[in-house]
Amino acid sequence: MSHSPYLRESRTVQQIMLHVLLALLPGIAAYVWQFGPGILIQLLLASVTALAAEAVMLKLRGKPLGLYLRDLSAIVTAWLIALSLPPIGPWWMIVLATLCAIVVAKHLYGGLGQNPFNPAMVAFCVMIVAFPALMSQWPAAGLDPPQQIDLILGGERPLDAITAATPLDALRTGLRTGGEDARVAEITQGPAFGLIGGSGWEWVVAGFAAGGLYLLWRRIIGWQLPAAFLVTMALTALLLWGMHPARFASPLLHLASGGTVLAAFFIITDPVSGSTTPRGKLVFAGGAAFIAYMIRSFGNYPDGIAFAVLLMNICVPLIDMYTQPPVFGHKRGSS
Repeated sequence: MSHSPYLRESRTVQQIMLHVLLALLPGIAAYVWQFGPGILIQLLLASVTALAAEAVMLKLRGKPLGLYLRDLSAIVTAWLIALSLPPIGPWWMIVLATLCAIVVAKHLYGGLGQNPFNPAMVAFCVMIVAFPALMSQWPAAGLDPPQQIDLILGGERPLDAITAATPLDALRTGLRTGGEDARVAEITQGPAFGLIGGSGWEWVVAGFAAGGLYLLWRRIIGWQLPAAFLVTMALTALLLWGMHPARFASPLLHLASGGTVLAAFFIITDPVSGSTTPRGKLVFAGGAAFIAYMIRSFGNYPDGIAFAVLLMNICVPLIDMYTQPPVFGHKRGSS
């Protein structure tokens, strides 16, 4: 064996982003299978908008277009936005969300590697605050492709016929409208729920979990962020479920519903806006999971992952400062 230092050949940004896109494909395939092709149209709209916005901003900033457009980072952001927004939302909403992510959250902070906030989560938060009604319109089971295309392109939206509540939204609404007599066990018997999560959504979650395991296998991401996020979410849910099972859902439902798995493997693992130290990653992911659960259970939104990620993004400099590993050859705390 040769002498130290032993250096591994680093992957390029393009290679890393390509692996992330490949890892998203199983979840996207399950999405299409369960809820129709609307998500494919949204992915296309988001991708085209992201590339166009990226090109314009690079041109304005005097950066080489070819180098940055080929790194696929804009496409990854576009796909995460499309997977976070309702697949039957109007076309202009996905375009506006993508422009917000690329222009405001990414390039106004200096471009790739400089943005302190996760661009996809910035876009989601802006959309859910600005258009809460549209952001709650998710497709009902059996909605055929022509209907989905018509809705995306601006057709009439007869809500009772085309939409269905997400599992977390159905749970939140049932508990709040049912008063003291509402019970989680009864609410989860409704059509929005499947065996352990949302009806149909369990397959989507399984697809994203498979993609996440692929990223771990290829060492694109480390274990700390997804493990800390999933364990904290499960333990927090287990604690409150054990204290009051009639009012709080089981850990399995929280893990298999909403954006939990997508966030654990694809969102909080953003290397730019997240923590970089080993212990810091545990704190960052655990804090995001805890805040997300609190918003789910006590806040005004059925899922609080986007808000939780942005709040923890603010804390990253402080987290990294206090979780720096000791310098090689020095004991912790020594100068």
